[in-house]
Amino acid sequence: MSEPILIAQELHKSYGDNHAVDGVSLQVARGEVFGLLGPNGAGKTTTISMLTGLFPPDSGSITVDGLDLAKQTTAAKAKMGLVPQDLALYPTLSARQNLTFWGRIYGLKGKQLSSRVGEVLKMVELTDKADKKIDTYSGGMKRRINIGAGLLHRPDVLFLDEPTVGVDPQSRNAIFDYVEELNRAGMTVIYTTHYMEEAERLCHRVAIVDLGKVIALDTPTALIRSLGGGILLVGLGEGQAEGVAQAVAQLPAVKAATPTDGQLKVEAHRVQEALMGVLDATNRLDARVTSLEILEPNLESVFLHLTGKKLRQ
Repeated sequence: MSEPILIAQELHKSYGDNHAVDGVSLQVARGEVFGLLGPNGAGKTTTISMLTGLFPPDSGSITVDGLDLAKQTTAAKAKMGLVPQDLALYPTLSARQNLTFWGRIYGLKGKQLSSRVGEVLKMVELTDKADKKIDTYSGGMKRRINIGAGLLHRPDVLFLDEPTVGVDPQSRNAIFDYVEELNRAGMTVIYTTHYMEEAERLCHRVAIVDLGKVIALDTPTALIRSLGGGILLVGLGEGQAEGVAQAVAQLPAVKAATPTDGQLKVEAHRVQEALMGVLDATNRLDARVTSLEILEPNLESVFLHLTGKKLRQ
């Protein structure tokens, strides 16, 4: 990994008894697309809010390009751009007026501001709609302008918090293209999502977050490889999971077999061979199979394996 541009150490944030972020530590390399992944309520947005200085952590430290965010706040924030999950746009203003407003917030003025607004409108392919009010835009167009607002001051690190929520497939693919183009130009991107197929396409490394903790951090390929051939979830009749688990665990294609809540979770080296072995074992033991789900290796099945939950529950 190249030198880190962002370092977070032991971040904690609580709201009463709710530990929204509980000891998150991570390093983001300069020039990478880093995914922060997990279901709704996992602590992703709270973590992003602390990393971008929207509010301080209860404890822990954050440095951005060598600058302490708590002590050198203005200089550190100048290096970052944030595209929040909720649209940061004024609906009765045009796209150009919105970008001009945010450009002034970032300290741009005069010809520099006008020129940069034009560049951003071209980048997000909305030059021809620049003077129409935001409330006439589609959801995808609003998302694109929202991203443009975060790019006006040419940040070194761009935070994208759930940027594809509620957009059509065409706009979603356009957002992917923007992210890849920005990264090729050298920008570091921190991308939060609970859509794992996005992370598999875009991210060099990902941190999977659940209940305010980082439970895994690696490249998508390495995380998927760690799962093996896949997972079988086998529903069984009452009281039968333990006996079947003992038999299935002995199969050469099976890494582990764990009974949970009337189901048998089978981690497989080779999923098809394991499936045949599981069906043979249930027949021999006269066990009743009530359901069967095959999870091929991907980030979503990795998450299920690590947390016991599906991503969109």
